[in-house]
Amino acid sequence: MFTLAHISDPHLGPLPPVRARDLMNKRFFGWLSWMRRRQGIHRPEVLTALAEDLGARAPDHLVVTGDLTNIALLEEFSRVAEWLHGLGTPEAVTVIPGNHDAYVTLPWEASLAKWQPFMTCEAGAGENAGADAEAQSGPEAFPFVRYRGPAAIIGLSSAQATPLFCAHGTLGTAQLERLRSLLQRLGEQGWFRVVLLHHPPSLDRIAWRKRLVDAVPFREVIAEAGAELILHGHDHSFGAEQIAGPDAGVPVIGVPSASAGRESKHPIAHYQLYDIEQAGNGWRIGVRSRGFDPASGSFREARSYDL
Repeated sequence: MFTLAHISDPHLGPLPPVRARDLMNKRFFGWLSWMRRRQGIHRPEVLTALAEDLGARAPDHLVVTGDLTNIALLEEFSRVAEWLHGLGTPEAVTVIPGNHDAYVTLPWEASLAKWQPFMTCEAGAGENAGADAEAQSGPEAFPFVRYRGPAAIIGLSSAQATPLFCAHGTLGTAQLERLRSLLQRLGEQGWFRVVLLHHPPSLDRIAWRKRLVDAVPFREVIAEAGAELILHGHDHSFGAEQIAGPDAGVPVIGVPSASAGRESKHPIAHYQLYDIEQAGNGWRIGVRSRGFDPASGSFREARSYDL
């Protein structure tokens, strides 16, 4: 059995010192939201408890589906890199960016490159050798694929700088075409294909300003090429739906913010563990959800079910 842990939207706080010139753009409104409301929700002590609970569960791999920063200050990227190394080695942790990690337009080397070890495309072994040798740094590195146990973990980026009061994301035609090719090849080779993206590929559940712009083309790729599991974040809520695959529905799962210390309009902090094993010609996926308990200051099992 292979156990994959999934957290999202940790919004690591507190904010580093902010200079006036840092706020001469969209960041000002994000900073204002943090000062008025969000710093009371996204609590560092919850992330400390999360790290302890993950250590006790000892999953085989951890994925983080975006929004690690708050307003994409340059120092935030360095702090997040330190935090990621505290969770595990780059071999044990995979990360993709979210819209808050692209709050404003920034040079790659000064921002997301700080997390590059956790989202590096790897050359495959055996029949995969050389197959994934595409761009391995910069925005063109997506999608990347990492091989862990029976799983091929495919990281996408829907993160983009957006206008004021917008938080939508886009994958783009080139990334979707590369995804299609990857999924087809990995499916033929028998991998358990896990697709990571930040924005949910929902057609009606997400507000227009927060949507995945090319949700329909993404769903068309999945319908043609297939996948075994799609994981996302972004809306700070439990997401559970299926989208059409070539043979059966593909589970699409989201989780609440990993740092939410209290319930607001969204659930308190949770993360999920996916126990993956082969079952005949297919796969069995057992889901264990663990939620933060403010009374004890620790995470406890909230529910479990099979997909």
